[in-house]
Amino acid sequence: MGPRFDWNDVRYFLAVARSGTISLAGRRMGADHATVARRIAALEAALGRQLFQRNPRGYDLTPHGEALLGMAAAMEIEAVRLEESAAGQPHGLTGAVRISTPEGFGNFFLASRIGALAAAHPRLAVEMITIQQIVALSRREADVAVIMTPPPAGNFVREHLTDYRLFVYGSERYLAGAAPIRSRQDLGEHPFVGYVDDLIFTRALDYLSEIRPYLRARLQNSSLQAQLSATASGFGLCVLPAYVARSVPGLVAVLPEEVFLERSYWMIADADMAETAVVRLVQRFLRRTLASAADFFTAPPGTCA
Repeated sequence: MGPRFDWNDVRYFLAVARSGTISLAGRRMGADHATVARRIAALEAALGRQLFQRNPRGYDLTPHGEALLGMAAAMEIEAVRLEESAAGQPHGLTGAVRISTPEGFGNFFLASRIGALAAAHPRLAVEMITIQQIVALSRREADVAVIMTPPPAGNFVREHLTDYRLFVYGSERYLAGAAPIRSRQDLGEHPFVGYVDDLIFTRALDYLSEIRPYLRARLQNSSLQAQLSATASGFGLCVLPAYVARSVPGLVAVLPEEVFLERSYWMIADADMAETAVVRLVQRFLRRTLASAADFFTAPPGTCA
């Protein structure tokens, strides 16, 4: 009789297939490199098949691995449903989950709330990244992503989370000493703070031309937090989400009835991982958190949600 097939080895197989590397799979499973490699070797021995082709970049699935992937994912879905049915809700998850968000959503909304997720799952490491780029879910750079523009195509599941508005802001000090702003046309006479032109990674952030044609920021920074600080210091005007501007006293929305933009946040995940326990957990957490703080994004400028 050959080596015995072990369902836990399939879990490690899925982690490596989804992450592409032993080290990342180990982090997500809460295991060291040697344990992951041993589990993969045990599964290959039990099945009598090579499941991965090792290369300098990581682990690629062989044809046998590709054939197993769909069956293993289906097994995982049923295992997750069984665990949730028995426990009433997901609990005791281990390993790591990575959530990618835009800087504004991550730093000004989610960061102060994400601790509740970690507290509810003491053995789960929660990673939140807010780097200014679009992560590649297909390369497992994140498990769940919050983005402003959903991909038009691809193997993703997506869900609308919330809309929000952006306004032009200036500090009380700046506006008191600057030329009056009576119309949209007057905005062209004022210095703006904004993103670095050639580093804007999504069209959703390229909004100065929507405020006024040919408008360009004189002070450019890739960080929303830095733009907020520069505006609060009195340099000039800046387009900011209302929920971000409310965090700093003394910022005033300029022509709020006439000049504003609307954007949305979407939650996306790779379709191959959408039914995994950890992705379902994060999706539920984000839905619940948004539902309990709806006014945070919809309150008018200058009010506290």
